[in-house]
Amino acid sequence: MDIPIPPQNSQLDAYAPAQIAMRVREAGVAKAAMPVLTMFALAVLAGAFIALGALFFTVTVTMGATGQPAGFGLMRLAGGITFSLGLILVVVGGAELFTGNNLIAMAWASGRVTTGQILRNWGWVYLGNFVGAVGTALLVWLAGIHNMSDGAVGETMVRIARAKISLDPVSAVARGILCNVLVCLAVWLCMGARSVADKILAIIFPISAFVACGFEHSVANMYFLPIGIVLAAGSAAPLSILGAVSNLALVTIGNIFGGTILVALVYWTVYLRNSR
Repeated sequence: MDIPIPPQNSQLDAYAPAQIAMRVREAGVAKAAMPVLTMFALAVLAGAFIALGALFFTVTVTMGATGQPAGFGLMRLAGGITFSLGLILVVVGGAELFTGNNLIAMAWASGRVTTGQILRNWGWVYLGNFVGAVGTALLVWLAGIHNMSDGAVGETMVRIARAKISLDPVSAVARGILCNVLVCLAVWLCMGARSVADKILAIIFPISAFVACGFEHSVANMYFLPIGIVLAAGSAAPLSILGAVSNLALVTIGNIFGGTILVALVYWTVYLRNSR
């Protein structure tokens, strides 16, 4: 028996959770059927958007690294709020983000999307996100942003990449899981919103939480790792490309598990398991 959907008192009310589940499922069907060129172009945009949020985060947390007074928690919170720019641009501006598209699993579980369709979407979107993120990293390097604050921003870029590469496999996967639980919940909340302002507010807190807690986002790492590797290339301690690839693979596995199993399939079980 399906869970009853409560009536809406006003068009200004947020969608109820059961309605959100149906909206997410229908969005998944549309995403899976999207033409490859459109899908890829929107994925490139999403990679660039997340990279811009990551750059904003880097500049924000560098302020604390230069000796200016700031508490650790408050600085992480500030970094998380600025990083939220990336998902705001994706959701409001319109783009295809691999981690958010893990929610297509709801349409797959309902039999509305085939395994081949979901893998097609994830594959092209992941590649597009990579192109957009790396392309933005290249532009940031060419623009000399790393020289800001007497080179402190560049030092922060390298430090972030080094910390990611140094993560042990279990931590990388676990942080990837936790990250995409919050990212997919942010997208889920956006599907319950009716206005742009509602969507922005719904994004800020989950995204700020994952950034402040140091969780790992595969698309963000597509920016963080290349820019760090380039800047550390001429140093006495260059960063390992193999280590970067390993981190990205492990974090991606964690992101997929967190988004599909712990969000999409849990909500499908609660709200959609008896419906098609």
